[in-house]
Amino acid sequence: MASAAKILLVDDRSENLVALEAILSSLGQELVCARSGEAALEAVVADEFAVILLDVLMPGMDGFETAEQIKQRGRYPDVPIIFLTAGAEPEFAFRGYAAGAVDYISKPFDPWVLRAKVSVYVDLYLKDHQLKALSGLVAAVEKAAAALAGLASEERVDRNLAASLLSGLAQLDGTVAALRATLDELPPGSRARSASQQR
Repeated sequence: MASAAKILLVDDRSENLVALEAILSSLGQELVCARSGEAALEAVVADEFAVILLDVLMPGMDGFETAEQIKQRGRYPDVPIIFLTAGAEPEFAFRGYAAGAVDYISKPFDPWVLRAKVSVYVDLYLKDHQLKALSGLVAAVEKAAAALAGLASEERVDRNLAASLLSGLAQLDGTVAALRATLDELPPGSRARSASQQR
């Protein structure tokens, strides 16, 4: 299971990246910096990120084009993208959402608000990974339980071995019930999202 998430910070100005790192370092996640749209695209093709903070106004590939490329070519096309920009043009927000952004924040922004928003997406990402791991474990335990039940029912199996198999089966049933209870405690939206991503 993922114990830490990666957050991609994309800005052509190093001082902005330093500021973002200072704001988000308290989240305890891995912060990855890219100074261009091209570098951001290389990062998302190679790795998976919980959330991306993306500057709009960059030389070369701007934030809008970068977001569109990430959605088309990234390893995790559903990655949440938060646009950050000093530009106040109303059409920027529209273009940002059209490019697949989940949020659009104008600079200067409140560090507490930004941290809180990023934290929500990190938590969703980590819970999603926990759900996938638990779902896989439930499937494996159910398969093992079925195999044990089949062995225990065969007449040629020694009685002591059969008793031992049935005891193991009871323990597996308990494990499956505990895992299912854990899955039921996760938010319904996370369960649905994970199921759709596993297809």
